[in-house]
Amino acid sequence: MKLRHVIFLSLAASAVQAGESQIVLKPGPGVDLVAAHCSTCHSLDYIQMNAPFPDRKLWEAEVNKMVNAFGAPIPKEDISVIVNYLSLTYGTP
Repeated sequence: MKLRHVIFLSLAASAVQAGESQIVLKPGPGVDLVAAHCSTCHSLDYIQMNAPFPDRKLWEAEVNKMVNAFGAPIPKEDISVIVNYLSLTYGTP
């Protein structure tokens, strides 16, 4: 790849990142795990866009799908903490 292509791609990526606003999740137990694990694969705005529709069962299915189908590297002991946070903070009763 030519140097000018590398420079162009770097500048384009920077422009895209600069246009995104910082997503701030609601505080609560497990927010640090959600921010760390979920943001490795997608933007945290997915959580806010889907809320408040999912109940606990759906959040649990989503997190398990991310681990089992998409290979998200989330330790088993963190899954329940993440599901608890999502269902209590961004879910329906």
